[in-house]
Amino acid sequence: MSENILLEVCVDSPEGLASAIAGGADRIELCAALETGGLTPSPGLMALAAKAPIPVYAMIRTRPGDFVYADKDMAALLADVDAVRAAGLAGVVLGASHADGSLDREVLARLAAHARGLGMTLHRAFDLAGPDFAPAIDLAVELGFERILTSGGETTALKGLGALAACFAHAGDRIAIMPGSGVNLETLGAIKARLPFREIHSSCSVAVDAPAGKALELGFVSPRPKHTDAGIVRKMRAALDRL
Repeated sequence: MSENILLEVCVDSPEGLASAIAGGADRIELCAALETGGLTPSPGLMALAAKAPIPVYAMIRTRPGDFVYADKDMAALLADVDAVRAAGLAGVVLGASHADGSLDREVLARLAAHARGLGMTLHRAFDLAGPDFAPAIDLAVELGFERILTSGGETTALKGLGALAACFAHAGDRIAIMPGSGVNLETLGAIKARLPFREIHSSCSVAVDAPAGKALELGFVSPRPKHTDAGIVRKMRAALDRL
């Protein structure tokens, strides 16, 4: 395990959790429904993840869609933070926006205060706050976040390298910038050539064909589901160790 570059793997199932750990991930982002960008994991999955030998941060996102949260959303978000704390996980992954994409200071402040004592990652709601990300970085620092998961406002970190470089420059050593989205064995070298990251986020997944059957016919499973692959995690870990 590299002491220099930390590999965070996002998972949304018991199988994915086991594969990430077996492959040598340094930290887990625990979610449900990664195909929607990740939602709050179930109590059962959190209980299982609490047994992991590495830190686990749980996504706090009660519904798919945007990150604009009204008062009626807050009770569920705060209760999810409570569930993470009760499960004994290491941290939470938070984000909240205004309709224009800027970060919602009031909601984030409430969530951060409620999560005090847990580790905190600001998720890719941050990517909506550009093209000038400096105010969002400053707010994340002010509220006590440890890191920002971001693709630089683009669909992949590779496409967002210019904005990511500016984020690293503005953040300095105040907060970690963790590139994510489209980070894999093929793109890792190009990303590292431009960015001085100390943490990286990847699904380390492989797409497989869903087995034919009634569940597929009824739309209960995706026709091309993705699964975290222990072998890919292992290769990613080894590639990071060589950087």
